[in-house]
Amino acid sequence: MNRREAVAALVLACSAPALLVRRAVAQASRKLRIGYQKNGVLVIARRQTVLENRLVRDGVSVEWVEFAAGPPLLEAVAAGEIDVGQVGDTPPIFAQAAAAPIVYVAGQSITNGQGILVRSDSDISALADLTGKRIGFTKGSSAHNVVLLALEKAGLTYGDIVPVYLSPADAAAAFARRSIDAWAVWDPYYAIGEKVGGGRVLVHASALGKTNAFYIANRTFAARQSLLLRSVLDTLGETAQWAETHRDQVAQALADVTGVDLAIQTIAAQCSSFAIGKLTDDIITTQQGVADRFFKLGLIPRPIVIREAIWTAPQS
Repeated sequence: MNRREAVAALVLACSAPALLVRRAVAQASRKLRIGYQKNGVLVIARRQTVLENRLVRDGVSVEWVEFAAGPPLLEAVAAGEIDVGQVGDTPPIFAQAAAAPIVYVAGQSITNGQGILVRSDSDISALADLTGKRIGFTKGSSAHNVVLLALEKAGLTYGDIVPVYLSPADAAAAFARRSIDAWAVWDPYYAIGEKVGGGRVLVHASALGKTNAFYIANRTFAARQSLLLRSVLDTLGETAQWAETHRDQVAQALADVTGVDLAIQTIAAQCSSFAIGKLTDDIITTQQGVADRFFKLGLIPRPIVIREAIWTAPQS
């Protein structure tokens, strides 16, 4: 070995520990970015810091990002601005149709907690009465699918109504000033509209058909951090089991994190289903039906296959 080679070897030997240190620091500073809305298991998990407590030993911190609805949440997932989040059935369909890099990682059946409201003094008493009416909802949200299910049940078409695309906050204001005739939305906005917003339930989503919610991850994140993602889902599953039998504490957690009145969140907590599970054939088939419905109406640009966006969890 000549002098130059010896010096190079010495530099490499001395720098190796530094490289290991930098690598360890980089791993220790990993951050899991979670998108959530004003409901559900993620709010409870944030309140109880269960993910922080579980992941700290792996050197992973948690950042929580709140969204008003599912569509902007999934835009953030697709852009890599957050890693995982929970949404209703419709946002991932619009995202997949736009070739967004997302995957379904877990499912959740929805019972009540969403539907269509009308004013308490409205002359709308049946779904058929929605003909020609202005219905407010967030485009591409689970409420969008609720509207389509309601129209199918009444034998109406999308052209029989006047859809008014609004965020939940804007729809609440429009509903209050009577510039829309009906409002399709989810909890806690659903409970707010009924209990303090002058609304009356026209139909619960559960009376229209099966509806599901999903945990969605960025495709690259899910591929590269599969063990971390599985740990997150296991922790959330445990939190969901706890929530099913502690609904009063759930309501308090929801109120604390979101700032929504405890009385409203108590109603939402009593109506909610929290259990998180695998993406069963039944859930996938139901979701495929939702996707086909949107394509048939020309609301998404191309047909999609839900199974192509299902994440395969690592084996134990």
